[in-house]
Amino acid sequence: MATARVSLPVEAADGEAPAPTLHECRGCGEFQIVPPLHAHEMARCGRCGGVLRRGHDNPLDHAAALAFAALVLLAIATIKTLMTVQTAGIIHHTNLFGGPIELRSRGLWPLAIVVLFTTVVAPFLLVSGTLYVLLMLRLPRPPQHLRWVFKVLTRLGPWSMIDVLLLGAFVAYVKLQDLVQIDVGAALVALVALSVVMTWLASLLDSDAIWEELQRRGVAGPPSHAPASGAPLPAGVLSCHGCGLVQPPPAEADQGCRRCGAPLHRRKPNSVARTWALCLAAVVLYLPANIYPVLTVMQLGAGAPSTILGGVRELIEAKMWPLAALVFMASIAIPMLKLVGLGTMLVCVQTGTAARLRERTMLYKFVLLIGRWSMVDIFMESLLGALVQFGNVVTIQPGVGAVAFCAVVILTIFAAESFDPRLMWDAAEAERSR
Repeated sequence: MATARVSLPVEAADGEAPAPTLHECRGCGEFQIVPPLHAHEMARCGRCGGVLRRGHDNPLDHAAALAFAALVLLAIATIKTLMTVQTAGIIHHTNLFGGPIELRSRGLWPLAIVVLFTTVVAPFLLVSGTLYVLLMLRLPRPPQHLRWVFKVLTRLGPWSMIDVLLLGAFVAYVKLQDLVQIDVGAALVALVALSVVMTWLASLLDSDAIWEELQRRGVAGPPSHAPASGAPLPAGVLSCHGCGLVQPPPAEADQGCRRCGAPLHRRKPNSVARTWALCLAAVVLYLPANIYPVLTVMQLGAGAPSTILGGVRELIEAKMWPLAALVFMASIAIPMLKLVGLGTMLVCVQTGTAARLRERTMLYKFVLLIGRWSMVDIFMESLLGALVQFGNVVTIQPGVGAVAFCAVVILTIFAAESFDPRLMWDAAEAERSR
């Protein structure tokens, strides 16, 4: 059993560091001891180079302050005006609820639910739940349900898309400049600040430190201790997919993780089959997503439905090259890259290919990271539909193709989450041992 490599990009701050802990690398499955880390230190896997843990200076107090700031900014972004447009003496304005309301009125209720959840519900649950957990940990006796609350919060991260919404608002702003007069509201300014604060919070929030604090306070089982360096790894140990705790196999088959209660498995159950099914479903839906219109712009009674590729072509004809490149990357290149990348990794698992394991592990992390950014087009269309409703002068209506495209994005996010990259290393080792 190895000790993880520790890198120090800047000078480490003085202060108490956590005790050594045993980690399984989520990328390659190697068990390693992570030594005590100070602020700005980073422990990397000795086999695949993935980050095992980062050190932070007083992470719980700083994270609580950022979570409170994010909650205030989210409240401002929710109740204030996002954008205001006017033409021919008619004025329209919208807030974060305007897009989902317009989508619902057009009969696109599945799209309305997704947009409302990813831009309002998930961010609110994430920041308010994080603040709740951090404040409750200050009590002499924290409530026992905190571990369940924090386990849910760890699943909400990919679905809170404030930063993606902000980019979608920027694209909508640029596209509307030639159609109507547009003004930015206080909510958009709050969204910019909220995106910065939430990114800062995500980089600072140390989930391992919170789980360890929950254990220390008796909320999530007894504290764990790593074996001595060089000692053999106990037989049959497993790492929890929910909280990452490395522990012996449970005495009973239905007994879950002793820290968070999640079911314990050596690898994600049926990972290959589920990922294949989700990818194939996304491929099937990708066809109607590109054939059916995602947007219809009617100006002075004239106009035509526009597909994803047609929208990119219109931006190119208008000489909006950077915006055309952005929409092309988010709506066409990223979904294709995800599907091709996941398909390649699945084939490598089933064939036991050992070549470029580190590169494929990095590819998986990249696919996991970029998937949510394809929602830029969906958020742009919801904002355009909510803002531009001027009768015969100019009207923008989201199309049914947007529903299919949104389904493709969601399916590929689920596919990336269901794939277990450790299987690539397992398959390569099995092939070598033959």
